[in-house]
Amino acid sequence: MSAFSVRRLLTPLIHVLAWGLLALTLLLFQPMQGRVVLPVQYWVKQGALLVLWISVFYATTRISVPRLLLRGHTGWFGLALVATAVLLLLVSRGLESVLNLPDLMHHAFQAAGEGMGKAAPPRTPHGSRFDLVGLLITLLVLGIATAITVVQHWQQEARLRERLDQQRVEAELAMLKAQINPHFFFNTLNNIYSLTLIDGERARAALHRLSRMMRYVLYDTASGHAQLSQEVGFIQDYITLMKLRLTDRVQVTFEHPEPVREVLIAPMLLLPFVENAFKHGVAATAPSHIYIGLRQPSPEQLEVDVRNTLLPTAGTDLAGSNGIGLTNTRRRLDLLYPGRYSLQVSEHTPDNEFEVKLKLITSEQ
Repeated sequence: MSAFSVRRLLTPLIHVLAWGLLALTLLLFQPMQGRVVLPVQYWVKQGALLVLWISVFYATTRISVPRLLLRGHTGWFGLALVATAVLLLLVSRGLESVLNLPDLMHHAFQAAGEGMGKAAPPRTPHGSRFDLVGLLITLLVLGIATAITVVQHWQQEARLRERLDQQRVEAELAMLKAQINPHFFFNTLNNIYSLTLIDGERARAALHRLSRMMRYVLYDTASGHAQLSQEVGFIQDYITLMKLRLTDRVQVTFEHPEPVREVLIAPMLLLPFVENAFKHGVAATAPSHIYIGLRQPSPEQLEVDVRNTLLPTAGTDLAGSNGIGLTNTRRRLDLLYPGRYSLQVSEHTPDNEFEVKLKLITSEQ
């Protein structure tokens, strides 16, 4: 049985228990302890009041609060509460008059007093009695009805906002992933096409590597998460394919734990940093280097350091020119790891490098 079904069953049960408790309280409450035989009319009045309180409760939860208070008509809502309380007191007074309850109650107290050898309490003049207990119960019922309805409204709005945020996150992530995959596939195919003109055997090996990478992109990441070892293998394959067109003047270093401690991370989260390094850190003639380092200070922590040489002229742009970029990557991190990451971008370090440092907590604490 789902949690929603259990909640649907529990809600009416709680209502029945609450009203049963109130009815039991009215049954046990008597104006005077002792051998007082209360007239039947007294219980008729209490039963009628219980029905009225139940009606007032649900009228407040279904009508007054949703149509007045929650729509900003606070003054009208307050007036409705006062009118309800006054109407209930008038009905209570009318019931006492119709049932001749003041006289009957006086006779009951008088008989109980005589049986105990005590004088009966003086009779209250007709029309001067004020039902303080009834007023307090009425105000309590109105207050509880208002509080419950407002809290439920806030909870529904919170759940709605949560669903909308989740849908927005899923939509944005789908858009970001759509930007990543075709871009990477297109540029890698260009690299392999160039290789076919030089070395057919290496081109076939590169195609096999690319098919493995695309299998990871299209199928292994469908759940929205991937093992860190898969992501490391993907980055390694990407670097291998990019190095097919590099000369000996470009040094590429990729350091990572051996073996990695498995954690789930967002797939292809590190690719934009690596793409950016190949895009801006590679020159056809000048010496350059790219460093990519992954560390795991703890199983839940991941540190990424990507550095590339700053070149005076534009690089060869092996990674293409339409990647998702660091701005969208930061946005993706905001959506997936809110408050659990730090991203530092240094555009010119003392060693004449462009550097990106990412510290990530992979799981919620």
